[in-house]
Parts: sequence; structure tokens; C-alpha cells
Amino acid sequence: MSGFSLSSEPFTLERDCQAVMVPQGETVSLPAGQIGYITQALGGSFTVYVEGNLFRIAGNDADALGKEPPAPIELAVDATDADVEMLVWQQLRTVFDPEIPINVVELGLVYDVTVDHLAAEQRKVYVKMTLTAPGCGMGDILVDDVRTKLELIPTVAEADVDLVFDPPWNHSMMSDAAKLETGML
Repeated sequence: MSGFSLSSEPFTLERDCQAVMVPQGETVSLPAGQIGYITQALGGSFTVYVEGNLFRIAGNDADALGKEPPAPIELAVDATDADVEMLVWQQLRTVFDPEIPINVVELGLVYDVTVDHLAAEQRKVYVKMTLTAPGCGMGDILVDDVRTKLELIPTVAEADVDLVFDPPWNHSMMSDAAKLETGML
């Protein structure tokens, strides 16, 4: 798969930056001065094309690409569990497979979400999700992305992400919008 397209945005890294190889999932360091193309900028992270390879760069490293990092998440002081669950779903919609410009919710990869109360106004979020293919090299990266993004929500002290393969994912689990985006509708 060629990651470069005419709509890709060129960049030169302004500093050394951690990146994850797609789809292998291996973490590497890209050096300052490295040139390449941003092929996808969704959900606060970036997929970049460098020397024939695709890499994912996290939003907290956006400055290395000359971009702004995502804004912090805000939650009202008197927020209910329902308010937090709504934010959880919003955050899940910011998690994208680096190769597919559709979030994990629209892809039908999230099977269940539960928000539990812990002591001292802290919460724990449980997510049951799957992957489009059991052998996906980005599986651990997507799970970590979900966990990290959910733990950015104020009052969420812990996010437990359970990766399951039963029921197995299939195209019918995608939203109509995702099917339309991929040409399956």
C-alpha cells in the first residue's frame, strides 16, 4: 500500500519524535529533520509516510510536525456518570486505525462500555472491543490509544480495555456512514 497521495501534506520533523510503524506496531524514533507526508490527521493523531513506510505519531507529539496538540478535555464539576459515559463515547470516536479513516465506533469495533464509580469522585471505564482481523499488528496500539484517550477524561482514574474476538467482527457491524465511506453501501 502506498501511503502517499496528492492530498498528503509535506512535513519536516522539528525535533526527534517517537512513532509507531504501521501495521507492525513497532515503536521507533524518527529524527529531527526527517521529511515525509502527513496522510491522515484524525482523532488527534497523525499517520505519516516516510521513506516508503507508514508511521503513527501521537497527538502529544503534534508539535514535532508543526501542528497544535489536541485541546484538554473538560468536564463539569457536577458531572454525572451519564455525562462521563457521553465523553467516553466522544473519545472513542477519536480513535482511528492508522490505515482506515474511520473511527473504531463507526467501524463497529466497540462492543460495550461501562462506567463504574470508585472512591473520591474517581471512575473506572471498562471497554470491550475487537479488531477487524485477529492478527492485526496495530491491535496493541489501538487498545493503548483507547486506554490513553479515556484516561484523559477528568475523573477517569483507570480505563480497562478488553480485546475480544467473540463475536468475530464482520462488515455488517459497521455503521451506514462507515459503509458509505468504504464503498460498501
